Amino acid sequence: MTKLTQEGGGVSGNGEMTVDELARRAGMTVRNVRAHQSRGLLQAPEVRGRTGYYGSDHLARLEFIKELQAEGFNLEAIKRIVENAPEASSQQALDFTRALTAGWVEERPEIVSVEELAEPWGDQGTPEMVAKAVKLGVLRDLGDGRYEVRSPRLRKAFQDLVELGVPLETAIEVLRTLKRHSESVARAYTELFIEHVWRPFEEAGPEDGDWQDVRDALERLRPLAAQSLLAEFGLVMTDTVEAAVERELARIADRGGRRGRRRRR
Repeated sequence: MTKLTQEGGGVSGNGEMTVDELARRAGMTVRNVRAHQSRGLLQAPEVRGRTGYYGSDHLARLEFIKELQAEGFNLEAIKRIVENAPEASSQQALDFTRALTAGWVEERPEIVSVEELAEPWGDQGTPEMVAKAVKLGVLRDLGDGRYEVRSPRLRKAFQDLVELGVPLETAIEVLRTLKRHSESVARAYTELFIEHVWRPFEEAGPEDGDWQDVRDALERLRPLAAQSLLAEFGLVMTDTVEAAVERELARIADRGGRRGRRRRR
């Protein structure tokens, strides 16, 4: 093994990395690596002499931190996540957490300027409306007049609603209702997963091979949650529309009857 006499330089003969090489491969600065380590986000290197050596687990941890930051997690939340990943099964636990925090809908967010964001709404695209969308979690304010549209499909749906004549403020209120009910469904499925999959796994004592079983269960839950929600929504929407149409037809018939009685007088 090539022995380095100071913290810096490159990779040792057996694939271990110095802090400079770790930072380069992780796509960040040495200062950031050290900051993550001081915050407890990154485990300490193995120190031999005056050199700290990092391995593949350190690189995987840094890449994972970057992924979580890209998903909008702050460093305090990331610390709680990585602290709950057992060191004996760190790679399996991190892979599982990646699956857990991955988007449940296959959709690539879009980055737009504030002008591009407001353009489809015309005069309705006020800063107040943008602020409401940010508060609801549909948008992320990236600063410098840029926003991340987390669901382009949802944005397109609301553009279509406005084109149909629905005021943007009303559409956002509908979104608020959708979010509230979606949160209830999400909690139900999360509690189901925790109670019947995660807790038995945790109580049995996690081993490397078991993490894949839990991850497979999570992956099976994804389409089940989406499909059941869509199916139930279809049934409820059908019943609700039918009831609303019946009420409107009855109202029209009643109004027509009143008009006929007035003409006969």
